[in-house]
Amino acid sequence: MPQMTNAAGWADSYLVCATPRTGSSLLCGLLASTGIAGCPEAYFRQPDERSWARQWRITDGSGVFRYQDYVRAALAAGRTANGVFGAKVMWGTLEEVVAKLAAVHPSLADADLDLLNRELGRTRFVFLRRADIVAQAVSWLRAEQTNLWCAGRPEPSGDEPRFDFDGIHDLVRLIEEHNTGWREWFASFGIRPHPVVYEELVADMAGTTRGVLDFLGLPAGAAIAPRHRRQADELNAEWIDRYRAKVAKRRHRPA
Repeated sequence: MPQMTNAAGWADSYLVCATPRTGSSLLCGLLASTGIAGCPEAYFRQPDERSWARQWRITDGSGVFRYQDYVRAALAAGRTANGVFGAKVMWGTLEEVVAKLAAVHPSLADADLDLLNRELGRTRFVFLRRADIVAQAVSWLRAEQTNLWCAGRPEPSGDEPRFDFDGIHDLVRLIEEHNTGWREWFASFGIRPHPVVYEELVADMAGTTRGVLDFLGLPAGAAIAPRHRRQADELNAEWIDRYRAKVAKRRHRPA
């Protein structure tokens, strides 16, 4: 599939590489607000593919579509007028994406970066993580319990959130595994991603977004406006304290 490339020095595409509850929607909204950094969404999340495909009208009568057509439609949807494409990808999604691309280009199997550059053009990577992974795990668990991932969407389930030490602990370990997965993947292909830390993003949204624009080779003077608001509240803080207190108690328990 031939790619549209620009004559300027900026990247054709970029991927925000993250794990859940790191502020990826916040960062993508900030980047989209500039009007020059694509329209980044989770285009490649497998559970959402059929919905996107219907929206882009690339399915046949039974809802089936070719993956190369899907990627082409995603690029069209996710580009701004300057040709820059953006998307966000969670660790669990990356393997699925490269496997599907390898089926289209078998000669590039196991060459993940070459596959991405082949389909997306000159691609750069932003590694978004959270310094406080306990707070991240608490946010993740609460979102799963209530089905409220972003304020106002999707519709909350109506279920009351409940403290679950084991659930938080499992997510802490999962986050650590996924962050390690990202780091090892970057290293294996010689990729030097632009690092963004959630806590720094929240403290300085405009400055952090301009840092990403600079990394992409894009003008950093564009207007920037947040499109999402923070969801954490006193309940999150309470769960974080309860979790850490229980971990500390376990560590000091006599053998």
